[in-house]
Amino acid sequence: MKQDKLYTCFIILFLVCSLPMAVNSQSFIKGHVADEQSKQPLDAATVTIAGSNAKAVTDEHGNFIIKTDRENILLDVSHIGYKTSSNINAKANNVIYLQADAVNLNDIKLSSFNSTKFNTISKIDLALKPVNNTQELMQTMPGLFIAQHAGGGKAEQIFLRGFDVDHGTDVQVSVDGMPVNMVSHAHGQGYADAHFIIPETINNIDFGAGPYYTQQGNLNTAGYVSFATFKNIPRSYVQVEAGRFNSFRTLAMIDLIKKNKEKQSAYLAGEFNYTDGPTESKQKFKRYNVFSKYNLKVSDATCFTASASGFSSNWYASGQIPDRAVKQGLISRWGSIDPTEGGNTERYNVNLQSQTRVSNNVSWENQVYYSRYIFKLYSNFTFFLNDGVNGDGILQEEQRNILGLQSKLKHQHYFKNALLQSTEGIGLRYDATQNSQLANQVKRQFLNNIMLGDIKEANLFAFSQHQLTMGKWLLDAGLRLDYFNFNYLDKLNTVQQPSQQKAIVSPKLNIQYTVNKALQLYVKTGKGFHSNDTRVVVANTGREILPAAWGADIGIIAKPSTNLFFNVAAWYLHLDQEFVYVGDAGVVEPSGKTRRQGIDMVARYQLTKKFFITTNVNFTKPRAIGEPKGANYIPLAPTLTSTGGIFYKAVKGFNGSITYRYIKNRPGNEDNSIVAKGYFLMNASINYTKSKYELGIALENIFNVDWNEAQFATESKLKNEAAPVTELHYTPGNPFFIKAKFAIYF
Repeated sequence: MKQDKLYTCFIILFLVCSLPMAVNSQSFIKGHVADEQSKQPLDAATVTIAGSNAKAVTDEHGNFIIKTDRENILLDVSHIGYKTSSNINAKANNVIYLQADAVNLNDIKLSSFNSTKFNTISKIDLALKPVNNTQELMQTMPGLFIAQHAGGGKAEQIFLRGFDVDHGTDVQVSVDGMPVNMVSHAHGQGYADAHFIIPETINNIDFGAGPYYTQQGNLNTAGYVSFATFKNIPRSYVQVEAGRFNSFRTLAMIDLIKKNKEKQSAYLAGEFNYTDGPTESKQKFKRYNVFSKYNLKVSDATCFTASASGFSSNWYASGQIPDRAVKQGLISRWGSIDPTEGGNTERYNVNLQSQTRVSNNVSWENQVYYSRYIFKLYSNFTFFLNDGVNGDGILQEEQRNILGLQSKLKHQHYFKNALLQSTEGIGLRYDATQNSQLANQVKRQFLNNIMLGDIKEANLFAFSQHQLTMGKWLLDAGLRLDYFNFNYLDKLNTVQQPSQQKAIVSPKLNIQYTVNKALQLYVKTGKGFHSNDTRVVVANTGREILPAAWGADIGIIAKPSTNLFFNVAAWYLHLDQEFVYVGDAGVVEPSGKTRRQGIDMVARYQLTKKFFITTNVNFTKPRAIGEPKGANYIPLAPTLTSTGGIFYKAVKGFNGSITYRYIKNRPGNEDNSIVAKGYFLMNASINYTKSKYELGIALENIFNVDWNEAQFATESKLKNEAAPVTELHYTPGNPFFIKAKFAIYF
């Protein structure tokens, strides 16, 4: 009943926001902001009419529009990492190019026009320390940690806001609007393998913690991460890297159209990785990536973008080793019980996007994407617990086609001193897997099937978001409807379960108040959800298959001085009952309600023109609801994490950083009798950059700390043991690692 009343309130709010607005006599100044050298559009640039409070922020395509009734207008344009351009004579249509410059926190402007997603933080961090591997992409989001535990080829385990997200169940990940997560995956729900992304192609990382974002749907409970690739690149370059453990990487970024980039542009990127890793059994990890992107300005009003990518990897892994095997001297820390773990995976993508400005106030965006995905994973978590002769090796395999489309209509209306920006959208995602398999295997040789079937899952969605800027207030209200159809063809049974359908409504409401240029206050509220695996949905006849997450944030953003920026938020998140498909065992496990509450702190401080200090600190108290005290811990849920560092950043010449990553000890099981060990790591890098080349050295784990990357409380049995043992199993984190790079620009 309470939920029905809440839905009604949001629908009424929507109807009010959607009413036509009375517009006074006015004119519009519109334009486009881009990088001077590459012509790359600059989103989140602040455009201000000089001598007034009238301003706008560019969208993800670099476009802006400002209402005015003045004549002879001058514009000021600023963006983090660029020289501010002042007193620009405004025309009906403006194309404004900014020159790249040193990062300056003074360029961060707090105003009611800034959204509540805070992707300014990622712009600072990317400018200070560009990511140099796929694993670092995800960790750009403050509070997000990852753990690799299968030789480098498996999607990382994700931790955020007191969640062990597994491989993506509660964090939505996308690139250029195309989903990374795999629903109803052979290894686990929401499996987010981002290794097909070449890190140097990423221009921007947008993120948000919590379920508060109307345009982010399924799997957005703990948060979301959205990557955007460069539209253009300023120049071509080739880069070579080499490091310990026979590690080698080559990268090429080729600018294919060097002239008239305002009309059309294209580039090609390719990457090859190889490493044997620190383990005694060589990982023989290989990964190939290729990515291409083409942009065409069809007319002054319409732009078209096409991108395609391909990815292939194969590897061996030493798996998660039992602590007792190391302590008893059966294996070393870098040894293995089953060195045949590992696998191979492939993904191929095509992504088509168009943007059309219908009028001064209205734009229309469309997207169609297709992915072909192939996955095979060999694992052995329990060794000889179930099969004392062959061992407990399993094979998880699938082939998948993903087809998606989305259409969004954006419009804005001025009335008096208020601005209403609205986005309505509809879309469809369709996943079809063939032979989604769980089987027994020994040394990568098939034994017998445990589960085998075909999955068809469709998600049809619609949303409406309205953002009202009025004086110092920013109100963001959204309503989202998701409809799912689940179908599973069980190839091991003659009796089939019927398909299931389910819909869910997700309301959102965010309020921000800009006290002055130095302080903003905000409240975020909303409902999110993640779908459950199709095999669970069908087996459970559609009951409790879209568990909801209700959350709230209260926070401040402050710039008490030109060189200091910080954000502090207190938050709460409640999750309803859900049923979890455990892909490693092919079984369904129910879990009860949970709550998480915490405090997030983010700070960026500019010591001098070239020296910066950054820190992120995240406190969380995660608990299961309805369980006895002392037995209500959530296994592997982080309680305290922190990242940060000191950076020296110059446009040319020497650049460098010393960074840290910390996670506190946390419960490994429900009663905290098994503890997942925390760690504190320090990394460093130094680069020397000139116009034609760059040299660099990167150091990881510079104090050579023994640390556990992935950890699980697991019941297992070794070959000669009389009885199974439940204890900590872990993948050791990399020891001291050094690599060098050399890049040539042309």
